[in-house]
Amino acid sequence: MNRIWEQLRFLRPGWTDLIEILIVAFLLYRVLLVIQRTRAMQIVLGVVLLAFTYGLARLLDLILVRTLLEAAFQYGAIAILVVFQPELRAALARLGQSRMMRPFQQLQGSKVTDEIVEATERLARARHGAIIAIEQEVGLGEYAETGSIVEAPVSAEMLVTIFTPYSPLHDGAVLISGDRIHSAGAILPLTQSPVKDRSLGTRHRAALGLSEETDAIVLVVSEETSQVAVAIAGSLERGVNSERLRAIVSGTHPAKEVAVPSGPADVTSPALTTP
Repeated sequence: MNRIWEQLRFLRPGWTDLIEILIVAFLLYRVLLVIQRTRAMQIVLGVVLLAFTYGLARLLDLILVRTLLEAAFQYGAIAILVVFQPELRAALARLGQSRMMRPFQQLQGSKVTDEIVEATERLARARHGAIIAIEQEVGLGEYAETGSIVEAPVSAEMLVTIFTPYSPLHDGAVLISGDRIHSAGAILPLTQSPVKDRSLGTRHRAALGLSEETDAIVLVVSEETSQVAVAIAGSLERGVNSERLRAIVSGTHPAKEVAVPSGPADVTSPALTTP
C-alpha cells in the first residue's frame, strides 16, 4: 500500500508545481490569442490530429503508421519554426508590448502617439481621407494580408504619403502594430449594424466594422468635412480634437467618454461611396 501511495505522490502538487501550471497556462493563452482567426489555427488542429493518430497507433500497435509518424516528428521542431515564423514574430512583438514591459515603452509609445496625431492633423487640414487602425490585444494579421506589407517605423511623413490622393495605397486602411506600420491598403469589414446617418462614407463604416470584430482603435479622417472620428468597440465618436485624439491613442482616455450608441439603429452609417 505504501508503495502505491509513493507512486501516486505526483498527484499531490506543491506550490512550485502550481506556479509552473499557471505559467504554462498563461503562455498557451497568449499563443492562442496570437493565432486566433489565422491560418496557423488550422495548422494547430492538424498537429493535434496527428498527435491523436500517433496515440491511437501506439494503442493499437500499428507499427507502420507509428514509424512514419515518429520519422515525421523528428523534424517537427524545425517544421514548426518555419511554418509558424510569422506567428512567432508576432508573439515576441506582443510580449514586448505587454503590461510588464510598459515602463520601458513609455518614451517609445509617446513618440508613436505624437507621429499618429501629427499625421492625422495634417491629413485633416489637407482634407485627405484616411483610415488608420491601431492594433491592441487582438491581432490584425488576417486584415493585413488583404493589403501590402510595409513594415516601416511609424512616422507622420509616411502616413501622409500613403494617404496622398492617387497614391497606390490611399484607398485602403493602414494597420499599425506597436511602433511599426505593418500594412497599407488593407480592406476592412463593413459594419452590418442598421445605420441611419448618410453623411459619412465607407471609411467610417469600415472603421465601425473592424472595431466590432476586434479591440483595435480605428481613426478616420473625412475628406469632405475634415473631421476626425474614432471607432472603438463598435461605437463611433466624431469631431475628435487633437487633445482627445492623443488621449485615445495613448490609452489614457476614460472609456465612459467614448460615444456609445443606445442601439443598433443609432449607429452612424455612411453611404457606400468612399468619402
